[in-house]
Amino acid sequence: MARPAATPTVRIDDDRVKATEWAFKPGAETGWHTHEHDYVVVTLVSGRLLIEMPDGSSSTADLTQGIPYARKVGVEHNVINDGDGEMRFLEVEITG
Repeated sequence: MARPAATPTVRIDDDRVKATEWAFKPGAETGWHTHEHDYVVVTLVSGRLLIEMPDGSSSTADLTQGIPYARKVGVEHNVINDGDGEMRFLEVEITG
């Protein structure tokens, strides 16, 4: 069964950064994607994510509201809300 799509809302997009708010209903996913820039994620609503990797492996991540993490360019994955409530985070890509 297909998962619902998470909803991206671009908040900032200029020559230095792109900030996208992602909203996930339970079970919603980003879809497969590869990050073209280094990025920081700031959790807006605590929750659990399921991360699917290209090699078929997966892991879960428990995110806490207000606690950021950073990743480097090239990350490829599909991100799914693995919790019972809405999940939201702000993804800030360093574009310039």
